[in-house]
Amino acid sequence: MSDPVLIWSYLSQGPLLWLTATLVAYLAGDAAFRAAGRASWANPVLLAVMLLALLLWATGTNYATYFEGAQFVHFMLGPATVALALPLYDNLPRVRRAALPMLAGLLAGSSVAVLSALAVARAFGIQGPVLASMAPKSTTAPVAIGIAEKLGGQPTLTAALVLLTGIFGAIVVTPLLNMLKVRDWRARGFAVGVAAHGIGTARAFQVNATAGAFSGIGMGLNAVLTAIIAPLALHLFGG
Repeated sequence: MSDPVLIWSYLSQGPLLWLTATLVAYLAGDAAFRAAGRASWANPVLLAVMLLALLLWATGTNYATYFEGAQFVHFMLGPATVALALPLYDNLPRVRRAALPMLAGLLAGSSVAVLSALAVARAFGIQGPVLASMAPKSTTAPVAIGIAEKLGGQPTLTAALVLLTGIFGAIVVTPLLNMLKVRDWRARGFAVGVAAHGIGTARAFQVNATAGAFSGIGMGLNAVLTAIIAPLALHLFGG
């Protein structure tokens, strides 16, 4: 029994192990997602997170060790976020025509996302760094982590909340908007981009190209507005 333990101890120190595990987990999640007919409940990111969590638990690996190997994925979030300027440029004429409704939706979505999270947290007696960590949960991870650091929050907690928000949004967005009978793909995409950032945007692209483009626009604009709203809202709640 000692040989497998020694082999695993050696492999777990390699930086490529956890990057490979992350990619394999996502490919497995994506395969399951396709096998389920692209149903929203079979979100590939959710499945990948579950697989990785089981692997880390089974091997007794802490998060710091995992992140040291998988941080390249985290690094790529920055360029991926900047690349969302392309949908904005490609759809600039359509954005101009719908500028006022989009601005109203952006202000409402960003404000509600930040204020509701802080209000619920304060109702449960949460304050200090944990409260600050919750304010930017609905924006994309690189921006959310940066905001949390500036507000004195815990970046790791913020990253987890961002992930949960995106997964939940990606799961409920299609059935919810169908139930509300929202047919305009621009409105559907923009709403999910503001509320559920990158994971929601990925889901929007799976459903419709126009929805995906406007989701990317909503995600990018929400990141900018959240950076302004979050500090003000936190001050309002005494954080």
